Amino acid sequence: MRDDVVLVGIRKSGEFVTPGEKLGVIEEFIPDFGTYVNEGSVRSKVVGSLLLDLTNRKVSVYPLTRRPSIPRVGSLVIGTVVGVQDSLASIRIIKVGAKFLSGFFTGLLHISEVSFRYTESMFDVCRLGDIMRAKVISNKNRAYHLSTKGLNLGVIYAFCSRCGGYLTLARQRRLRCNSCGHIERRKIASDYGKFIL
Repeated sequence: MRDDVVLVGIRKSGEFVTPGEKLGVIEEFIPDFGTYVNEGSVRSKVVGSLLLDLTNRKVSVYPLTRRPSIPRVGSLVIGTVVGVQDSLASIRIIKVGAKFLSGFFTGLLHISEVSFRYTESMFDVCRLGDIMRAKVISNKNRAYHLSTKGLNLGVIYAFCSRCGGYLTLARQRRLRCNSCGHIERRKIASDYGKFIL
């Protein structure tokens, strides 16, 4: 079948279409939501369901998938610590609110956004591999800036920096390794160890 032949009589509303698929020509239809024009042909912009409005001569495609979950200012996110420096931690965001992400975003936690109290080093806040809950406070310069100021924000699961064992809550908000007994400090969330991913 040739691409330049228009088969409007065969197309029906509700039909499944994919990006780039030809829906008609601009002489027949006005491109509407979910469509674009390429060399006189109206094509689908998204994977979705075709809607032909023959009265107004409009063609639309409504996406089958919802809007993707992305972190926004004010969102609570959960992520894994992928890098720690003296005053900054990098966190790979894996969950926004209650939704897991298919891809990932990276957030930055600066030492000034850890707590309302003075914090000397990020190594007292989190370590590589820890799982944290944080709040997105900004997305300037194409980076998600995070904060753990608040009782329910901070590390929710941590692992021993010596042996990799799981750390459980000990006295005075310190963490103790189940395997080697090593004691470590973190900025822990109020529900440390109880949160279910």
